Amino acid sequence: MKKNKLLITFLVIVIFSLTGCTKQLEGADGKVVTNSSTGQVLPSNILCAPSDPEIIELYNQTREDLLAKHKKDYEEGKISKKEYKERVENTIDISELTACKDFNLASNGYTGIWTKIFVEPLAWLLVTVGKFVKNYGLSIIFVTLLIRLVMYPITLKTAKQSENLKKAQPKLAKIEKKYANKTDQESMMKKSQELMLLYKEYEINPLSGCLYAIIQFPLFFAFYEAVYRLPVLFEDSLLGFELSMSPIKGITVGNWLYLILPVLVFAATYFSFKLNSGASMSAEQAKQTKIMMNVMMLMIFFMSFTMATGIIIYWVTNNTFTIIQNLIVKRSK
Repeated sequence: MKKNKLLITFLVIVIFSLTGCTKQLEGADGKVVTNSSTGQVLPSNILCAPSDPEIIELYNQTREDLLAKHKKDYEEGKISKKEYKERVENTIDISELTACKDFNLASNGYTGIWTKIFVEPLAWLLVTVGKFVKNYGLSIIFVTLLIRLVMYPITLKTAKQSENLKKAQPKLAKIEKKYANKTDQESMMKKSQELMLLYKEYEINPLSGCLYAIIQFPLFFAFYEAVYRLPVLFEDSLLGFELSMSPIKGITVGNWLYLILPVLVFAATYFSFKLNSGASMSAEQAKQTKIMMNVMMLMIFFMSFTMATGIIIYWVTNNTFTIIQNLIVKRSK
């Protein structure tokens, strides 16, 4: 159960990290458009207009190329008039967007339930805090911590459940061993009764983990998307690191300090995983989970080389909070 939960969690995070509701900007040749200076992959559904002349030029040139391609496809009969109009309407025009510094919840009209309820409020908060502290890197850190503090009662219960499961593991193992070869209805009922008594003794709610995950995931994924779709966040820097620069691009241009960022991602991920492992698992399950976690950490480590620094700041801050929270729970137990 624990193994499956970890696997599902990781897959969901990866899927949303790579795609989510964020759409990558593609040129007329079908290739993803990136900022050649920083290596940042540009999203096509940005929430506000960028102010960087180089980025503005990239969006405008991509729009011109796409419109020319759509027109050519229509004239050659490859697409219908209706499809041509739809493609033109869906081609991003940054001149119609509000400047990021003036972004508010009414800027883009109705943009769907997910974006309007989750993404845009967080984006507005990031912009507002960024203007207040005069740095959007700090804004990512402060808003991440603010969200984690708001969610603290929920995540704290999750951490406590994990610790309680670890304490109950020896007795859980005895019950499983006791009924290992018994499949009759009476034995199954007795096993369920003993498990419920054990859960009550250790204050364990078997469904709480899923419930807390359902509550947490939308908010964290929406925050990731809000960061990724705000151009203004990637036009700033923090401690000499450009928020739009990926570590691999930074290393390529000779700034080896960017190598620190993947190391921080790996360290934060490793300790976050380590403190959450080992609950309610047999020795064999623990061994399999450890192997899977090692593979996951290596994947995240190599993925971080292509992440924008702004996203890395969010990832490290979020995981560091989790580590501190779990250490507090462990000490209290």
